[in-house]
Amino acid sequence: MLSDIIRAVILGIVEGVTEFLPVSSTGHLLLAERFFDLGETSFWKSFAILIQLGAILAILALYFAKLSRIAVGMFSDPAARRFVVGVLVAFLPAAVIGAAAGGYIKSYLFNPWVVCFSLIVGGAILLWVDQLDLEPTEHEATDFPLPMYFYVGCAQCLAMIPGVSRSGATIVSAMLLGADKRAAAEFSFFLAIPTMVGAFVYDLYKNRADMTMDHSLIVAIGFAVSFVTAIIVVKTFLAYVTRHGFTLFAWWRVIVGTLGLIALALGK
Repeated sequence: MLSDIIRAVILGIVEGVTEFLPVSSTGHLLLAERFFDLGETSFWKSFAILIQLGAILAILALYFAKLSRIAVGMFSDPAARRFVVGVLVAFLPAAVIGAAAGGYIKSYLFNPWVVCFSLIVGGAILLWVDQLDLEPTEHEATDFPLPMYFYVGCAQCLAMIPGVSRSGATIVSAMLLGADKRAAAEFSFFLAIPTMVGAFVYDLYKNRADMTMDHSLIVAIGFAVSFVTAIIVVKTFLAYVTRHGFTLFAWWRVIVGTLGLIALALGK
């Protein structure tokens, strides 16, 4: 059995590396918990949600100048106000479906078989999108048409199925709707802020009785590791995907999903 601190570090790294890549952080965390015996209690199941805040703060740190300009200007600048409305419009579908069906989804879909199949299917979709001869018309994440924000938000709801990938669903849908790769990825980052903060607050409130001072230390460690790892990954990912596309991430999904299915079939 691994110590709690080592568990927190491993899961923090997994979260930070996978949260903003189109590979599904939830899926990887569930598989890590399953195959490496990293989390079998209700606390560790909540831990995966709680450390997402570290990854979100990484986005706030990296885009602080842009986001602060939008926050300050949204009361006087129509463009800034329109973007804030766009993010809220995109967030709304996930908020509604999460509140209505979150318990059902966690009860019936959060299992490694679903994760592995979703990883493989998602990988195939990424390979398909990479082969399309798309001609982007939207080059700035803050200037998408309002209906486009809503459609991307609807696509994000697919990521409630573990293994689908929130970033993958939002990036692919934005690209199919006309965004270039960089703009699609950046909007996925921005949309993650209200989505993941909402999940964090909800899960923290729901599991507040399970939290102790010892748990707070473990969460803080996972949070810090997730924050540092996410900063490194986001900066690298934008440059990489703009030049090379999604083939690497697609094959990673297929390989991990296939190995997972083999392990499950062998009774692991």
